[in-house]
Amino acid sequence: MSKIRVAVLRGGPGHEYPVSLQTGESVLKHLPEHYHGVDILIDKNGAWHHRGVQIEPLELGKYADVAFNAMHGEYGEDGQVQRVLEQAGLPYTGSGTFASALGMNKELAKGAFRRAGLRVPVGKLVEKNSEAELVDLIDSAAREVFRTVPPPWIVKPADRGSSVGLLLAKNFDDLKQAIAECFKFSDKVLVEEYIKGKEATVGVLDHFRDQASYALPPIEIRRPGNQDIWTYADKYNGQTEEICPGVFTNQEKQELEKLAVLAHQALGLRHYSRSDFILSPRGIYLLETNSLPGLTSESLLPKALQAVGCSYPDFLNHLVNLALNKHEVGK
Repeated sequence: MSKIRVAVLRGGPGHEYPVSLQTGESVLKHLPEHYHGVDILIDKNGAWHHRGVQIEPLELGKYADVAFNAMHGEYGEDGQVQRVLEQAGLPYTGSGTFASALGMNKELAKGAFRRAGLRVPVGKLVEKNSEAELVDLIDSAAREVFRTVPPPWIVKPADRGSSVGLLLAKNFDDLKQAIAECFKFSDKVLVEEYIKGKEATVGVLDHFRDQASYALPPIEIRRPGNQDIWTYADKYNGQTEEICPGVFTNQEKQELEKLAVLAHQALGLRHYSRSDFILSPRGIYLLETNSLPGLTSESLLPKALQAVGCSYPDFLNHLVNLALNKHEVGK
Protein backbone atom coordinates (compact mmCIF):
# COMPACT_ATOMS: atom_id res chain seq x y z
CA MET A 1 0.00 0.00 0.00
CA SER A 2 1.46 3.35 -1.03
CA LYS A 3 2.04 6.02 1.62
CA ILE A 4 -0.04 9.19 1.79
CA ARG A 5 2.11 12.06 0.55
CA VAL A 6 2.09 15.04 2.93
CA ALA A 7 3.40 18.33 1.54
CA VAL A 8 4.86 20.30 4.47
CA LEU A 9 4.72 24.00 3.57
CA ARG A 10 7.33 26.12 5.34
CA GLY A 11 9.10 29.44 4.98
CA GLY A 12 7.19 32.18 3.18
CA PRO A 13 7.59 35.92 2.55
CA GLY A 14 6.53 36.99 6.06
CA HIS A 15 8.53 38.12 9.08
CA GLU A 16 8.20 34.68 10.70
CA TYR A 17 10.16 32.88 7.97
CA PRO A 18 12.85 31.47 10.35
CA VAL A 19 10.30 30.09 12.84
CA SER A 20 8.28 28.52 10.02
CA LEU A 21 11.41 26.73 8.83
CA GLN A 22 11.79 25.27 12.32
CA THR A 23 8.13 24.25 12.57
CA GLY A 24 8.28 22.59 9.15
CA GLU A 25 11.50 20.79 10.02
CA SER A 26 9.93 19.49 13.23
CA VAL A 27 6.81 18.29 11.38
CA LEU A 28 8.87 16.49 8.72
CA LYS A 29 10.97 14.84 11.42
CA HIS A 30 8.01 13.56 13.45
CA LEU A 31 5.51 12.52 10.75
CA PRO A 32 4.41 8.91 11.39
CA GLU A 33 5.99 6.29 9.14
CA HIS A 34 2.81 5.62 7.16
CA TYR A 35 3.17 9.12 5.62
CA HIS A 36 5.68 10.31 3.07
CA GLY A 37 6.80 13.84 3.91
CA VAL A 38 7.30 16.20 0.97
CA ASP A 39 9.32 19.29 1.84
CA ILE A 40 7.89 22.38 0.11
CA LEU A 41 9.96 25.51 0.72
CA ILE A 42 8.38 28.88 0.01
CA ASP A 43 11.13 31.47 -0.24
CA LYS A 44 11.07 35.06 0.94
CA ASN A 45 9.89 36.18 -2.49
CA GLY A 46 6.91 33.83 -2.39
CA ALA A 47 8.25 31.27 -4.89
CA TRP A 48 7.48 27.59 -4.15
CA HIS A 49 10.22 24.94 -4.37
CA HIS A 50 10.31 21.14 -4.34
CA ARG A 51 13.74 19.49 -4.07
CA GLY A 52 15.39 22.77 -5.00
CA VAL A 53 13.31 23.24 -8.17
CA GLN A 54 10.71 26.00 -8.45
CA ILE A 55 7.16 24.73 -8.97
CA GLU A 56 3.77 26.26 -9.63
CA PRO A 57 1.64 26.32 -6.45
CA LEU A 58 -1.47 25.19 -8.31
CA GLU A 59 0.41 22.05 -9.41
CA LEU A 60 1.14 20.93 -5.84
CA GLY A 61 -1.28 18.01 -6.31
CA LYS A 62 1.35 16.35 -8.54
CA TYR A 63 3.60 15.92 -5.52
CA ALA A 64 1.22 15.43 -2.58
CA ASP A 65 -2.18 14.16 -1.46
CA VAL A 66 -2.59 16.60 1.44
CA ALA A 67 -0.81 19.74 2.64
CA PHE A 68 0.45 20.42 6.17
CA ASN A 69 0.57 24.18 6.65
CA ALA A 70 3.64 24.81 8.82
CA MET A 71 3.73 28.54 8.10
CA HIS A 72 3.17 31.49 10.42
CA GLY A 73 2.21 35.13 10.13
CA GLU A 74 1.44 37.01 6.93
CA TYR A 75 0.81 34.91 3.79
CA GLY A 76 0.80 31.59 5.66
CA GLU A 77 -1.68 32.40 8.41
CA ASP A 78 -3.83 35.19 6.94
CA GLY A 79 -5.81 33.27 4.32
CA GLN A 80 -3.52 33.77 1.33
CA VAL A 81 -1.89 30.34 1.18
CA GLN A 82 -5.21 28.76 2.18
CA ARG A 83 -6.79 30.30 -0.91
CA VAL A 84 -3.99 28.89 -3.09
CA LEU A 85 -4.43 25.40 -1.65
CA GLU A 86 -8.19 25.55 -2.22
CA GLN A 87 -7.62 26.62 -5.82
CA ALA A 88 -5.23 23.69 -6.19
CA GLY A 89 -7.94 21.36 -4.86
CA LEU A 90 -5.70 20.03 -2.09
CA PRO A 91 -6.93 19.39 1.47
CA TYR A 92 -4.82 21.08 4.14
CA THR A 93 -4.36 21.31 7.89
CA GLY A 94 -5.46 24.34 9.86
CA SER A 95 -8.24 26.86 9.44
CA GLY A 96 -9.91 27.89 6.20
CA THR A 97 -9.41 31.06 4.18
CA PHE A 98 -11.99 33.34 5.82
CA ALA A 99 -11.34 32.23 9.41
CA SER A 100 -7.59 32.60 8.91
CA ALA A 101 -7.98 36.13 7.55
CA LEU A 102 -10.30 37.06 10.40
CA GLY A 103 -7.99 35.65 13.05
CA MET A 104 -4.96 37.49 11.66
CA ASN A 105 -6.74 40.85 11.65
CA LYS A 106 -6.51 41.77 15.33
CA GLU A 107 -9.16 44.51 15.19
CA LEU A 108 -11.76 42.37 13.37
CA ALA A 109 -10.95 39.43 15.63
CA LYS A 110 -11.58 41.60 18.69
CA GLY A 111 -15.01 42.45 17.30
CA ALA A 112 -15.80 38.75 16.92
CA PHE A 113 -14.59 38.09 20.46
CA ARG A 114 -16.74 40.89 21.89
CA ARG A 115 -19.83 39.55 20.12
CA ALA A 116 -19.13 36.16 21.67
CA GLY A 117 -19.02 37.73 25.14
CA LEU A 118 -15.25 37.56 25.63
CA ARG A 119 -13.45 40.29 27.55
CA VAL A 120 -10.73 42.04 25.46
CA PRO A 121 -8.52 45.09 26.14
CA VAL A 122 -9.81 48.55 25.19
CA GLY A 123 -7.93 49.98 22.24
CA LYS A 124 -7.80 52.07 19.09
CA LEU A 125 -6.85 51.21 15.51
CA VAL A 126 -4.50 53.67 13.80
CA GLU A 127 -4.31 53.47 9.99
CA LYS A 128 -2.03 55.18 7.52
CA ASN A 129 -3.82 57.74 5.37
CA SER A 130 -2.30 58.74 2.05
CA GLU A 131 -3.89 62.18 2.39
CA ALA A 132 -2.22 62.96 5.73
CA GLU A 133 1.41 63.54 6.62
CA LEU A 134 2.66 60.59 8.65
CA VAL A 135 4.09 62.78 11.42
CA ASP A 136 0.79 64.64 11.79
CA LEU A 137 -1.19 61.38 11.71
CA ILE A 138 0.93 59.84 14.45
CA ASP A 139 0.70 62.95 16.61
CA SER A 140 -3.09 63.18 16.19
CA ALA A 141 -3.61 59.47 16.90
CA ALA A 142 -1.37 59.57 19.96
CA ARG A 143 -3.28 62.55 21.36
CA GLU A 144 -6.62 60.78 20.91
CA VAL A 145 -5.31 57.64 22.61
CA PHE A 146 -3.85 59.74 25.44
CA ARG A 147 -7.28 61.31 26.02
CA THR A 148 -9.27 58.07 25.95
CA VAL A 149 -7.06 55.19 27.17
CA PRO A 150 -4.95 55.48 30.34
CA PRO A 151 -1.23 54.62 30.10
CA PRO A 152 0.74 52.46 29.72
CA TRP A 153 -0.19 51.10 26.30
CA ILE A 154 0.59 48.02 24.22
CA VAL A 155 1.35 49.02 20.62
CA LYS A 156 1.48 46.38 17.89
CA PRO A 157 0.92 45.85 14.15
CA ALA A 158 -2.73 44.89 13.62
CA ASP A 159 -1.94 42.01 11.23
CA ARG A 160 1.18 40.24 12.46
CA GLY A 161 1.71 37.27 14.77
CA SER A 162 4.23 36.03 17.37
CA SER A 163 4.53 39.48 18.99
CA VAL A 164 6.25 40.87 15.88
CA GLY A 165 6.66 44.61 16.43
CA LEU A 166 5.09 44.50 19.91
CA LEU A 167 6.05 47.52 22.06
CA LEU A 168 5.17 49.01 25.43
CA ALA A 169 4.67 52.79 25.66
CA LYS A 170 4.63 54.45 29.09
CA ASN A 171 4.27 58.11 28.13
CA PHE A 172 3.16 60.32 25.26
CA ASP A 173 6.56 60.47 23.53
CA ASP A 174 6.96 56.70 23.84
CA LEU A 175 3.51 56.28 22.31
CA LYS A 176 4.33 58.34 19.23
CA GLN A 177 7.62 56.53 18.76
CA ALA A 178 5.99 53.12 19.15
CA ILE A 179 3.28 53.90 16.58
CA ALA A 180 5.95 55.08 14.12
CA GLU A 181 7.97 51.91 14.71
CA CYS A 182 4.97 49.64 14.17
CA PHE A 183 4.17 51.39 10.89
CA LYS A 184 7.39 49.81 9.60
CA PHE A 185 5.63 46.42 9.82
CA SER A 186 2.09 47.32 8.78
CA ASP A 187 -0.19 50.14 7.63
CA LYS A 188 -2.48 49.32 10.56
CA VAL A 189 -1.41 49.68 14.18
CA LEU A 190 -3.39 48.67 17.25
CA VAL A 191 -2.94 50.58 20.52
CA GLU A 192 -4.42 48.87 23.58
CA GLU A 193 -4.57 49.35 27.32
CA TYR A 194 -1.89 47.40 29.16
CA ILE A 195 -3.43 44.65 31.29
CA LYS A 196 -1.22 43.51 34.16
CA GLY A 197 -1.65 40.02 35.60
CA LYS A 198 -0.78 36.35 35.30
CA GLU A 199 -0.28 35.18 31.72
CA ALA A 200 -1.76 31.96 30.34
CA THR A 201 -2.09 30.23 27.00
CA VAL A 202 -4.54 27.46 26.11
CA GLY A 203 -4.52 25.16 23.09
CA VAL A 204 -7.64 23.73 21.45
CA LEU A 205 -7.76 20.57 19.33
CA ASP A 206 -10.82 19.57 17.31
CA HIS A 207 -12.45 16.11 17.34
CA PHE A 208 -10.20 14.86 20.10
CA ARG A 209 -11.22 12.47 22.89
CA ASP A 210 -14.87 12.55 21.88
CA GLN A 211 -15.10 16.33 22.07
CA ALA A 212 -15.82 18.62 19.11
CA SER A 213 -13.28 21.10 20.52
CA TYR A 214 -11.00 19.84 23.28
CA ALA A 215 -9.19 22.36 25.49
CA LEU A 216 -5.66 21.41 26.50
CA PRO A 217 -4.33 22.24 29.99
CA PRO A 218 -3.65 25.98 30.47
CA ILE A 219 0.06 26.82 30.50
CA GLU A 220 1.33 29.57 32.80
CA ILE A 221 3.99 31.82 31.26
CA ARG A 222 6.48 33.74 33.31
CA ARG A 223 8.52 36.22 31.30
CA PRO A 224 12.30 36.46 31.80
CA GLY A 225 13.29 38.96 34.50
CA ASN A 226 9.65 39.88 35.12
CA GLN A 227 9.60 41.93 31.90
CA ASP A 228 6.46 43.95 31.16
CA ILE A 229 5.88 42.37 27.74
CA TRP A 230 6.69 39.17 25.89
CA THR A 231 8.67 39.91 22.72
CA TYR A 232 9.18 37.93 19.52
CA ALA A 233 12.71 37.01 20.66
CA ASP A 234 11.47 35.83 24.07
CA LYS A 235 9.11 33.36 22.42
CA TYR A 236 11.91 31.45 20.70
CA ASN A 237 15.06 31.87 22.82
CA GLY A 238 13.99 29.37 25.49
CA GLN A 239 14.34 31.87 28.36
CA THR A 240 10.68 32.08 29.41
CA GLU A 241 9.45 29.90 32.24
CA GLU A 242 6.53 27.80 31.05
CA ILE A 243 4.61 25.81 33.65
CA CYS A 244 2.36 23.06 32.30
CA PRO A 245 -0.15 22.55 33.74
CA GLY A 246 -0.07 26.09 35.08
CA VAL A 247 -0.55 27.16 38.68
CA PHE A 248 -4.23 28.05 38.55
CA THR A 249 -7.21 27.38 40.76
CA ASN A 250 -9.71 24.84 39.48
CA GLN A 251 -12.12 27.67 38.74
CA GLU A 252 -9.48 29.61 36.76
CA LYS A 253 -8.49 26.48 34.85
CA GLN A 254 -12.07 25.67 33.89
CA GLU A 255 -12.76 29.26 32.88
CA LEU A 256 -9.61 29.48 30.74
CA GLU A 257 -10.47 26.24 28.95
CA LYS A 258 -14.05 27.41 28.32
CA LEU A 259 -12.87 30.78 26.98
CA ALA A 260 -10.27 29.18 24.69
CA VAL A 261 -12.93 26.99 23.07
CA LEU A 262 -15.24 30.00 22.79
CA ALA A 263 -12.50 32.06 21.08
CA HIS A 264 -11.75 29.16 18.70
CA GLN A 265 -15.42 28.96 17.75
CA ALA A 266 -15.94 32.74 17.58
CA LEU A 267 -13.42 32.97 14.73
CA GLY A 268 -14.71 29.84 13.00
CA LEU A 269 -11.32 28.13 13.34
CA ARG A 270 -10.78 24.46 12.68
CA HIS A 271 -8.37 21.66 13.60
CA TYR A 272 -6.33 23.52 16.25
CA SER A 273 -5.53 26.91 17.75
CA ARG A 274 -3.95 28.54 20.80
CA SER A 275 -5.32 31.51 22.74
CA ASP A 276 -3.39 33.87 25.01
CA PHE A 277 -4.92 35.32 28.17
CA ILE A 278 -4.16 37.66 31.07
CA LEU A 279 -5.68 36.92 34.48
CA SER A 280 -6.09 40.31 36.14
CA PRO A 281 -8.00 41.49 39.24
CA ARG A 282 -10.66 42.77 36.78
CA GLY A 283 -11.15 39.35 35.22
CA ILE A 284 -9.70 37.19 32.44
CA TYR A 285 -8.81 39.08 29.26
CA LEU A 286 -8.30 37.42 25.88
CA LEU A 287 -5.30 38.95 24.12
CA GLU A 288 -5.39 37.04 20.83
CA THR A 289 -5.94 33.65 19.22
CA ASN A 290 -3.36 32.01 16.95
CA SER A 291 -4.83 29.92 14.14
CA LEU A 292 -1.43 28.32 13.38
CA PRO A 293 0.52 28.19 16.65
CA GLY A 294 4.19 27.28 16.48
CA LEU A 295 5.24 23.64 16.59
CA THR A 296 8.98 24.05 17.25
CA SER A 297 10.85 22.48 20.18
CA GLU A 298 10.24 25.70 22.15
CA SER A 299 6.56 25.97 21.24
CA LEU A 300 3.76 25.76 23.78
CA LEU A 301 1.19 23.55 22.08
CA PRO A 302 3.40 20.42 21.92
CA LYS A 303 4.11 20.82 25.66
CA ALA A 304 0.40 20.91 26.46
CA LEU A 305 -0.19 17.84 24.28
CA GLN A 306 2.54 15.97 26.11
CA ALA A 307 0.87 16.84 29.42
CA VAL A 308 -2.30 14.98 28.36
CA GLY A 309 -0.40 11.98 27.01
CA CYS A 310 -0.60 12.79 23.29
CA SER A 311 2.70 12.31 21.48
CA TYR A 312 3.86 14.68 18.76
CA PRO A 313 3.54 12.03 15.98
CA ASP A 314 0.01 11.17 17.16
CA PHE A 315 -0.89 14.86 17.08
CA LEU A 316 0.43 15.23 13.52
CA ASN A 317 -1.43 12.09 12.48
CA HIS A 318 -4.62 13.54 13.97
CA LEU A 319 -4.23 16.83 12.06
CA VAL A 320 -3.61 15.08 8.75
CA ASN A 321 -6.69 12.92 9.35
CA LEU A 322 -8.73 16.04 10.11
CA ALA A 323 -7.58 17.52 6.80
CA LEU A 324 -8.64 14.33 5.07
CA ASN A 325 -11.97 14.40 6.98
CA LYS A 326 -11.17 11.27 8.94
CA HIS A 327 -12.21 11.96 12.51
CA GLU A 328 -11.84 8.51 13.96
CA VAL A 329 -8.38 9.32 15.30
CA GLY A 330 -8.15 11.19 18.60
CA LYS A 331 -8.28 8.75 21.45
